Amino acid sequence: MELRPEGAPYIGMASLAAVVFALLGWALLSLAALVLTLGIVHFFRDPQRVVSREKDAALSPADGRVLEVRSRVEPGGTESRPRISIFMNVFDVHVNRSPVQGRVVDIRYFRGRFLRASLNKVDRSNEQNIIRIEDDQGQRWCMVQIAGLVARRIVCWPDIDHKVESGQRVGLIKFGSRVDLYLPEGYEIKVRPGDRVLAGQTILARKHEHTPAHV
Repeated sequence: MELRPEGAPYIGMASLAAVVFALLGWALLSLAALVLTLGIVHFFRDPQRVVSREKDAALSPADGRVLEVRSRVEPGGTESRPRISIFMNVFDVHVNRSPVQGRVVDIRYFRGRFLRASLNKVDRSNEQNIIRIEDDQGQRWCMVQIAGLVARRIVCWPDIDHKVESGQRVGLIKFGSRVDLYLPEGYEIKVRPGDRVLAGQTILARKHEHTPAHV
């Protein structure tokens, strides 16, 4: 089990606090700090995944529970598209992965509020980072990292014009959050609200067999 380096400062501070409290003889505080340290280590884990290589399939960008499946207008868009919302609690792996293979064509970060990520209105009000990917058939995908009640930092690793592989790690949201995935036309959704999904492994949607490639 690997750990994300972004967690090092938090792990260091919590473990230092545990040691200091122990030296001062404050057993309960030391124990609490130790439990906190273990919790932070658990949060920043980054397990290896056997990524699905199925052709014309969209993989889950996040671990968690499918919160909602419905058509909505993507941020900055004008037309309604199918959207799958995935809620990550503090116990889920928070490393995000690309749903498809393609090229990053746009990244936009917006400051915002920190409402509970399971609420419907957070897709317009909370801090978020929008990643748009153009796949090998020229279709556009929109992946939105949304900060939640506890989250205060969204991390995005690729830059504009970078190539990403299906299931590749693309970012991280610290301490509770949500990821929305807007699909292009021609895909059949294979999950429903309440389903548990794993980033890079669970297939969220498959392309219809007779859907022509976008030109």
